[in-house]
Amino acid sequence: MPQEEHYLPDGNRVGVLTAAVLLAYALARLINAPGFTLTLQLPGFYFAYPLTLSAVMILMATGLTATGMNWLLHSHPSRPGNAIEHWLLPTLTALIIGISLNILPFGTLWWIGLAISAGILVSVFAAEYVSVDTGAPTYALASAGLSALSYALLLMLVIALRAVGTRLFLIAPAVFVATGLVALRTLHLRLSSHWEFPWAIGIALACTQIAAGSHYWPISPLQFGLILLGPLYALTALASNLNEDIPLRRAALEPGIVLAAAWIAAAIIQ
Repeated sequence: MPQEEHYLPDGNRVGVLTAAVLLAYALARLINAPGFTLTLQLPGFYFAYPLTLSAVMILMATGLTATGMNWLLHSHPSRPGNAIEHWLLPTLTALIIGISLNILPFGTLWWIGLAISAGILVSVFAAEYVSVDTGAPTYALASAGLSALSYALLLMLVIALRAVGTRLFLIAPAVFVATGLVALRTLHLRLSSHWEFPWAIGIALACTQIAAGSHYWPISPLQFGLILLGPLYALTALASNLNEDIPLRRAALEPGIVLAAAWIAAAIIQ
């Protein structure tokens, strides 16, 4: 095998894993089965969440993605001792794709979405595999691609949750977990050193508060997504710049421009 191919995952393994995840998505949509509702009654509070076969299959696809990514890493020449960091984005990707596909009406648009999902999954698997070795020729490209995809997936998730009218007590924890994971993985990719848990938690709390504050505004799902995407990117970039000992004024310049652009776009787009 040529030396450069050592940096790429085995095509057969990627194909099998992608096909298995896509099959779970298809079964979740094609099989109709009665569900049940989880309820919790507390003083002054009533919680009810419908649990369906689709939700179970999406969770199964998510778990399959995590274990499948670990399986792919077994064939890496520089197999990492702790592969959990390489499960985060693929797992989040599978979950967000499953939620988005479940919202789309079944038909031509759904099958197009499934085909696009296949491309996204293959890209994530390949990029995570390459990012194991910081000395790989395509590491910089893989790292940038994973960071960009993280933000795009977060935007998809927020838009999907807003589009179906998800209640605030479900949106808040979803935004907290998703933004925290995106910030944590992006910072680790950019710094290539240690995990910035305090920054990730702080960013997640800030984004969750913004989501809660704008939840009842009369805005479109895309506007809601841009309102959250701007602070997420700005705070993550600021944390990265400060960790690289860039002076505060210079460190805040790019994040401030991106934040202003995102919020201006949210104000203009209907």
